[in-house]
Amino acid sequence: MPETVEATAASAAAKAAAVRRPPSYLVSAVLAGCYVGMAVVLLVSVSAPLAAAGSPVTKLVQGAVFGLALTLVVFAGAELFTGNVMVMTHGLRRRTVGYGAAATVNVVSLIGNAIGSLALALAVTFSGVLRSGATADAGSPAHALLSTIVAAKNQATGPELFWRAVLCNALVCLALWMAARATSDGAKLMVLWWGLLAFIGSGFEHSVANMTTFSLAIFDGLAAWSDLGHNLAWTIPGNVVGGLLVAFGYAWTVQRRPTVPEQSIDLPVAALPEQRVGARA
Repeated sequence: MPETVEATAASAAAKAAAVRRPPSYLVSAVLAGCYVGMAVVLLVSVSAPLAAAGSPVTKLVQGAVFGLALTLVVFAGAELFTGNVMVMTHGLRRRTVGYGAAATVNVVSLIGNAIGSLALALAVTFSGVLRSGATADAGSPAHALLSTIVAAKNQATGPELFWRAVLCNALVCLALWMAARATSDGAKLMVLWWGLLAFIGSGFEHSVANMTTFSLAIFDGLAAWSDLGHNLAWTIPGNVVGGLLVAFGYAWTVQRRPTVPEQSIDLPVAALPEQRVGARA
């Protein structure tokens, strides 16, 4: 585990260096917003018929397919705000980055994620894919599910959104932490999948995913920009706290882990061969 902390701190330094080239770093953050948005669209598309039929496995299917989000972010390479909270905190703890660099990475990645989320939602709206299966009397199953999802988020109180966001990013960061410790691509895929299954299946709140969800709803006339603003006002701070909890938890664990002093494993003097030779002499 100490080597994972050091590797994460080194990653923080690399991000701090990359953000000094704002255009390229911003593009990487935009890609992350698009990748998470693709997972949102996949979730809505494949689970809409199940939701319309009242299937009890709807949430399980939603969680099972949402692993696409972190799979693309990790394996394709992109800058996701929620994961950066944990990474940059490790950098601060190990002093590989300063507070200014950590804040810049988090702010720029959040802005880029928002741009990517909006762009992906706009492209999907133009494609009309979520309107497939619509009838003259009713909208499409995906349209109905999107409306239900947004309505549920709007009904939650601010503190509820906050704590759901804390729990969400704790799971996201744990998935990323486990992936960093895994030694094979197969293991990385599994831990990323389980982490996202847990947060989607539990109904927690991810600010970047919500950017796409609400944008899709807004473009279809199901929500207002004020709904998205209210949601982000609670979920962004909650995601930050969740990332900090995971980062400080493992940083503290590694720092506090007892170590055995080197001299404590020395053999007694009488047992050392050279001492026995000296005694015979």
